[in-house]
Amino acid sequence: MAKIKVTQVRSKIKCTETQKRTLAALGLRRINATVEHEDSPVILGMVEKVRHLVSVEK
Repeated sequence: MAKIKVTQVRSKIKCTETQKRTLAALGLRRINATVEHEDSPVILGMVEKVRHLVSVEK
């Protein structure tokens, strides 16, 4: 499968608890942190939930 790079670009302050947990599940702890994940439907759904906080590269 393809890989995607997910980078947190905005703060999680004032986000809902579920969005904070989604960022933690993705492995993002601070701004400008980057993680690499497989391009699976589960990961894409998580990225979609916090799309206003992250940027994605294929």
